[in-house]
Amino acid sequence: MDRKKTQMGGPSRRGFIKGALAAGAAGVAGATSAATIVGASAEDKPAAAAPIEPSSRTIAAETMGTLADEVPKGHVRNPGSDFMVDVMRSAGIEYVSMMTSSALRGLQESIINYGGNKAPEMIVCCHEEGAVGMAHGYAKMAGKPMASMVHGVVGLQHASMAIYNAWCDRVPVIVLAGNTADAAKRLPGVDWIHTAVDEGSIVRDFVKWDDAPASLQHYAESFMRARMVATTAPREPVLIVTDGELQENPIETAQQLRIPKLVDVAPPVGDATALALAAKWLVAAQNPVIVVDRAVHSQDGVLQLTQLAESLNAPVIDLYGRMNFPTTHYLNHTARRRALIDEADVILALEVGDLWGLTNTVSDTPGRAAKRLIQPDAKVISISDAYMYSKSSYGDVQRYLAADLPIGGDAQATVPPLIEAIRRAGQPSGFDARKQAMQAAHLKMRETARNAAAVGWDATPISTARLCQEIWARIRHEKWSLVSQPQFESYWPQRLWDFTEYEQFMGGSGGYGIGYGFPAAAGAALACKGTGRIAVNIQPDGDLLMVPSMLWTLAHHQIPLLTIMHNNRAWHQETMHIQRMATRRDRNPESWRLGTLIEKPYVDFATVAKGMGVWAEGPVTDPSALGPAIDRALAVVKSGHPALIDVVTQPR
Repeated sequence: MDRKKTQMGGPSRRGFIKGALAAGAAGVAGATSAATIVGASAEDKPAAAAPIEPSSRTIAAETMGTLADEVPKGHVRNPGSDFMVDVMRSAGIEYVSMMTSSALRGLQESIINYGGNKAPEMIVCCHEEGAVGMAHGYAKMAGKPMASMVHGVVGLQHASMAIYNAWCDRVPVIVLAGNTADAAKRLPGVDWIHTAVDEGSIVRDFVKWDDAPASLQHYAESFMRARMVATTAPREPVLIVTDGELQENPIETAQQLRIPKLVDVAPPVGDATALALAAKWLVAAQNPVIVVDRAVHSQDGVLQLTQLAESLNAPVIDLYGRMNFPTTHYLNHTARRRALIDEADVILALEVGDLWGLTNTVSDTPGRAAKRLIQPDAKVISISDAYMYSKSSYGDVQRYLAADLPIGGDAQATVPPLIEAIRRAGQPSGFDARKQAMQAAHLKMRETARNAAAVGWDATPISTARLCQEIWARIRHEKWSLVSQPQFESYWPQRLWDFTEYEQFMGGSGGYGIGYGFPAAAGAALACKGTGRIAVNIQPDGDLLMVPSMLWTLAHHQIPLLTIMHNNRAWHQETMHIQRMATRRDRNPESWRLGTLIEKPYVDFATVAKGMGVWAEGPVTDPSALGPAIDRALAVVKSGHPALIDVVTQPR
């Protein structure tokens, strides 16, 4: 037998491995499909790269199993996972975040060698929670889903908190989990422990749909259905359990496989008769109020919502589930929420997740007494896609409130016909008088915020207001996006910055799961990469400690994210809770320090970031040094690299 050839006429295994090494060196410049190489003449084939000394890992690979020069008995030229890559491409999946997984080894290899690691491109993470959290942030910023690959039972359990966040936040994420359905085909030991009879049951209560395809044709139809279901209102995560045998076995009948076309479902629009009644109530109202949560999902939605508010001269309260309404508009009165709700006679709630909590309050005291906030005769109109889908196990549905006029439908899609219904209903009551009052109140609200921000301007630790204003002074003339949650810095960005575009803010975690912030910011920054938009992340310290390995992902993939640490050296939310408990029980009020402070030692986040390959500086403790430090970090981000500034701050 020719030792340079295999029985099938191809290269020897030793030759293949050496060729793979050479191809790896050239792979940074671009990938060529296997089909092109196989069918090319000697003159057409790319020149071989310079020889590379084999590593110990390569030598081990050459000596594994049977004779190196023989084709292994299980050699596969057309694995099922190649077809899975074609399906992902057909679904428009550009990126797949992943923690490398033996249960998905076939699919990972196909993405690299068959797909050329392009559309989808792998984004390598060091923890499954980070991988899914990254897909969560990407979907909100990019306006389309990203896939995430997690390893079997244990990987899915790691990812479960991130999936739950996406569920509560109504975000389409496509999760792929490995499994081996046929028990007779599982390898002894770990393969058994990391599989399940019904793997989807782990997260079924907080995904919109899941499936475990039994054939490649089933997989194609399942994946395209999953994408459609995930992106149809209400938008939610989905799961596809991806069988190992299906990935690794050869395709037997490729000519019979078909990939369904990619389709998007038109968003549901509220009933015309109900909208006419809503318009009648709103036009007759003396004190109408519009409340928005996850109401819009594009810049068109921001513009339409602005038109709706102007058609009534009604103040808008933004609950910050998304970037819904410009902070610069005279009808933005978010800071006056309690007063406006108290005096409202008609409330229009658009995709408000907690309608009961908007109109009532519960005292955090023994007995948890509830109090109604709105007027006895106030009418509540609720437009939401939540009326169209729900599950029972988890409390993300909040306490039930029977709205006076509940309308099922996507809020953004329903706003245009509502505007038309208002136009037909006539001139709103008190329209002209409200405008002048709203303009004056808005200006006062903004001035009050600026004055409050100046308090403690030179204090140390650095105030969160100054932190936010120093950032704003440097990005205000740039194309930017805030990709973090503002509640941890007392909503100073929304109170002080000029938010006018949908992409400038993407809301919070949904499930309030700590560990969401940094991965989601990384995913959003990935969506911003190459667009000229600067992704800004005001990062809480406790959240970063949950998934610090995302720093490595940023550096490895060169994702330009500007991270400014809000390092208050504590889990401050829990600090307040422990203080409240101790005071209520007449016990030591200083006991809150135990278990809630991040000290002894303090975490040096700049050193952590540098160790992961991210440019970093700090800790910054002098307020006058903060601005110049941000300037230096911003220059790094503009050059296409991630940067982090560790800032020691006040609690909130």
